[in-house]
Amino acid sequence: LSWAPRPGLPPDTAAALLASGPDGEMLWLDITHRLGQAPSVQLMGRYLLPPCKQRWHTCAAFLPQEGLLVCGDRRGSLILFPCSSSSGCAAESTSIVNGGTGAAVEDSSSELEPSFLLHKGALPLESPLSVLFGLHGKTGVTSVTLHRGYIYSTGRDGVYRQLRLQDQQLEVLQKHRPCKGLQWIEELHFTSDGDLLVLGFHADNFVVWSSRTGENIHCIPCGGGHRSWSYCSSPLAEVFAFIKSGDVMLYQCEAKPCEQQVLLASLHGREITCVRRLGAVEVPGRATFNVFVTGSEDTTACVLVLSENSRAAVPLARLSDHISSVRTLAFAMGPGNEGLSALLFSAGGRAQIECYRLLCTGDTASESAVACQVIHVASHRLDKHWEQKKNRHKFVKMDPETRYMSLSVLPGTSTKQLPTPWKFVAAACSDGSVRIFGLLEAAQKLVLVAESFHHQRCVLKVEAFLHTWAGGERRHLLCSAATDGSIAFWDITGPVMDAVDALHQAEGEMKPLGLDAPLVTITAHSCGVNSLHIRETPEGRYLVASGSDDGSIHVCLLEVALGRGEDAAGTCLQVLERVSRPCAHAAHVTGIRVLRPDLLLSASVDQRLTLWNQCQGELVPLSTTFFHVPDLAELDCWEEVEAGGKLRYYCVLCGQGLEML
Repeated sequence: LSWAPRPGLPPDTAAALLASGPDGEMLWLDITHRLGQAPSVQLMGRYLLPPCKQRWHTCAAFLPQEGLLVCGDRRGSLILFPCSSSSGCAAESTSIVNGGTGAAVEDSSSELEPSFLLHKGALPLESPLSVLFGLHGKTGVTSVTLHRGYIYSTGRDGVYRQLRLQDQQLEVLQKHRPCKGLQWIEELHFTSDGDLLVLGFHADNFVVWSSRTGENIHCIPCGGGHRSWSYCSSPLAEVFAFIKSGDVMLYQCEAKPCEQQVLLASLHGREITCVRRLGAVEVPGRATFNVFVTGSEDTTACVLVLSENSRAAVPLARLSDHISSVRTLAFAMGPGNEGLSALLFSAGGRAQIECYRLLCTGDTASESAVACQVIHVASHRLDKHWEQKKNRHKFVKMDPETRYMSLSVLPGTSTKQLPTPWKFVAAACSDGSVRIFGLLEAAQKLVLVAESFHHQRCVLKVEAFLHTWAGGERRHLLCSAATDGSIAFWDITGPVMDAVDALHQAEGEMKPLGLDAPLVTITAHSCGVNSLHIRETPEGRYLVASGSDDGSIHVCLLEVALGRGEDAAGTCLQVLERVSRPCAHAAHVTGIRVLRPDLLLSASVDQRLTLWNQCQGELVPLSTTFFHVPDLAELDCWEEVEAGGKLRYYCVLCGQGLEML
């Protein structure tokens, strides 16, 4: 049995009671009660739960505008049913309350079975419109909540999920893991001041966790979640009641003024490892806001806005699907008619890649002035892929400590030459491989399509770029850098086209292809390459800039030409010019950008941001600025044209903090 508020009816006189019975049949009963009168029961609907071992529902909520009912079951599934207030059985069952004892006495005209059950055959047995089977695992769904047009579900798998309705189908947007150790989530409470409280059990304690502050508000020892309990909060007090050893216990806490003031809220719990600027969102009547994504060692990625006027960073959304640190980010911009649309890839420890669709729009009503909708598209883990292999006992399992060090989205993969809905992303891996993944967003599939272990050591950076011949033919080129200071250049056009054919024939499943040997490999540094950037010149050549652990900077000029002799159909790369600047910085160079063919920007752990002029085969320092972020991890740059036509460059730096210059 479970109660659910009845939309459109006063909650103090009417409610819906949902009852699960044999063979997965669930009844919707409307209960109305008035002072001094007997409660009346009306059968409104019959529903058939999907087959499973423990076939009963655990929670439910009505969607009044759509005329739908969403409920969770003991198997962890979310189920969507049609419902209509106009339906219902005319037969009602009433009970007369004995005023002296309060005992209910059956109406003499009724039989032992309530009268509405005698006529339930007049109502059709509705089948589900949509089923997300086992969404919360085998331990069950604990609650379903509606808030601002979205559906939120909780379960005993330690996560809560945000969903939406799309053509009468349930679609999962994203999942959230509130805090470590809170494996049993019971309910969500949305407060009037915009906070989200997560109610659950951690070991034998009842916990109320605030998503705004990221900490426990209450932790009450009660013996664990296997008991009847109730929680209620108001501006004056908070009350938690529960049963323990047959006794009813009451915990009450009066509201106290908060003596703690947060001077500057943190973006992450640990250092920030990567940052990317998605773009700018214009808000009517307000300033233009820059939208960024950051990744951290605390296993989360954060979408945030930075405003020059307020000089404050306001988080919009937090992505918590990773089980280890987030080391790198990459994105592909989408068609955004309203606002900013991007396909975001995040990757890091435990060989895990996550993909999201982000949509950022102006929202004058919110504190941040920008609203961000996040849709989780797909994920991939190498060890999970290995566990699904047949005869896996015959193979050596991949290293579970493999980390993705860098990602780069292949530009221009959907053309007249290659018309495909697949998007491809290259990954630099700590196990010495360069891997190519294919994403089919419509089917929510992320597939490993090609790989190579050419470097034989940890690959730190990867950059993809596109070369177009005069006749319009395109070649997909890739640059990868490793810990030995070498930089390799690949032509991956063939493997990408072969992968598209294989994916189309095998319906999204394929065995990874092998990448051909690199076209050119150069030794640019004496040790690891920590930063890499490629920019095309107006002449159609490519400037490749890199920074190293030894503090040096290397720049080379590449020209792409047609192959000669036996390889006339292939691609040939020629290194036209190389410029090196040893000891450009006093520590690791972890950020570098080619702003113009003659202008270079570098940033280092020595907390210096230096502009270089490249002329006559050497790098000449123009200016140096000290920044305040220790242990610099990454740098991202963009340019903006001011009102007078003047070009201004901006950069954002991350490490033990975040700074925009």
